[in-house]
Amino acid sequence: MALMERVSTLLRANLNDLIDRAEDPAKMIKQVILDMENQLMQVKTQVAIAVADLHVLERKRNEDAEKEASWMHKAGLALGREDDALARAAIERAIGSRKMTAAFDEQMADQKVQVENLKSAFEKLQNKLAEARAKADVLVARQRRSRVMTTAADAQLNAGAVSHSTTFDRMEDKVRHNEAYGEALHSMVEDDIEGRLASLEKEEEVEKLLAELKATRSAA
Repeated sequence: MALMERVSTLLRANLNDLIDRAEDPAKMIKQVILDMENQLMQVKTQVAIAVADLHVLERKRNEDAEKEASWMHKAGLALGREDDALARAAIERAIGSRKMTAAFDEQMADQKVQVENLKSAFEKLQNKLAEARAKADVLVARQRRSRVMTTAADAQLNAGAVSHSTTFDRMEDKVRHNEAYGEALHSMVEDDIEGRLASLEKEEEVEKLLAELKATRSAA
């Protein structure tokens, strides 16, 4: 099967070696992922077809098994009427159905092997695809880190060490200031909420006691 050969080739591929040899690793891994996704869809379709064929074989096998039982029942009825010739004819039909059942059993066994092979290939290809996607993410992260390191190196070359350090100190002070300001605002909001909730609880308790007092006075 050409499909299984293509899948086998993808499964045998060493992604690390491909990445190391590629002039553009990101582009290469992207193409590998596309190939795997296409093959995965084809394998999934083949799995569905193979399972459907297995169900058809199973249905036909059961039909012949039922025919065998039916013919043997008819043979018994013929014997009950002492009609040996008719009984033999029914038994012959039963034997024919039995042979068909056996043939379908063999086909089903082969079909089950094919289904399992396809399912196994599908699962392995899924895992390989997940590996390729993970490596693609790593490649993207490495490229970003490389660009950041290059930018940082250029900045160090274009600015003095003292100036560079001072700039980052100022940035850090600004960040700390913003964090402190945000925390203060958050604290004020929380305090305001808690105060409002406490006020509501107190008001509710007052109203409750007032209602009880009025009820007591009315009862008196």
